[in-house]
Amino acid sequence: MRADRLVSLVLLLRRHGRLTADALARELEVSTRTVLRDIETLSTAGVPVYAERGRHGGFALLPGFRTELTGLNHDETLALLAAGSGRGEQVFGLGPALASALRKVVDALPEGHRATADDAARRFLVDPETDLLSRRLVTEEVPGTTMGVVRRAVLAGHRLRIHYAATGQEPSWRTVDPIGLVTVRDRAYLLATRSGEDRTYRLSRVLTAEELPETAQRPDRVDLDRIWRERSARFLSGGDHLAVLVRMDPARREELLDTALAVRAEEPDADGWLRLEVTFQDFRHAVWALWRLGTDAEALTPPSLRASLRDRAAELVSRYGDPS
Repeated sequence: MRADRLVSLVLLLRRHGRLTADALARELEVSTRTVLRDIETLSTAGVPVYAERGRHGGFALLPGFRTELTGLNHDETLALLAAGSGRGEQVFGLGPALASALRKVVDALPEGHRATADDAARRFLVDPETDLLSRRLVTEEVPGTTMGVVRRAVLAGHRLRIHYAATGQEPSWRTVDPIGLVTVRDRAYLLATRSGEDRTYRLSRVLTAEELPETAQRPDRVDLDRIWRERSARFLSGGDHLAVLVRMDPARREELLDTALAVRAEEPDADGWLRLEVTFQDFRHAVWALWRLGTDAEALTPPSLRASLRDRAAELVSRYGDPS
């Protein structure tokens, strides 16, 4: 909306002091011509914005044009700024709204408080794109228009018609009753029911979404945390999932957890290693995950997995032969 954009423009000038029309256009994701029209609108409305000519020119506000927000303490402000600093700011398509809200919070703080909080927030980095092993974290992309439709239907309590591409199937249309949205490790899910049956849809697989005028059939109150736990438990206990008991070097624990679906139990072993009960997608997935850990892990059960790993090791020894 234009009113929100005008407020954001003022707050950008408050924070940066002076910005060119091109810089404002990039920040607000509009054209330079739109920025110039907005500047003229603000001036007409009495906002003291003026243009500075020359090489280092741009638009600025007269000093002292601001409001103050005194209800937030330092830690509350820092929590908001830190929350907006990570990759999670794009969750559910609310990144631009979060950026705008944080600009308003920072601008409204008292002068000394604002400088301190801004500097402190720069010392926090939340979920960078790579970890210490330079492994890039992959975020599933969901088109903004699709996310917007799904989000509006969830909040309004309307039914949804989605064109969904399930794994190994041709995309098809489904009409669902949305319950809520969940994000886990940069993956977003829609919790819904379809013909009264529980359904969970990965949003990156929703090709198109349409909000319907009918009211969704769902309870007035919802406990998403409980629903997610229940659906996760059903997911882990279904299909061809394989439970494995493994003992391993603690130094390789994170590598194993990166490949497993879930950890059901964990305790220290007598020799300083760990004993874990983990779940894998299927038998082939378990063989691959444990083979890559070499001698730093040992599958204890099931026997079929031990036999497969033993046969693979024997085949490798046979391939390379006697070193003498």
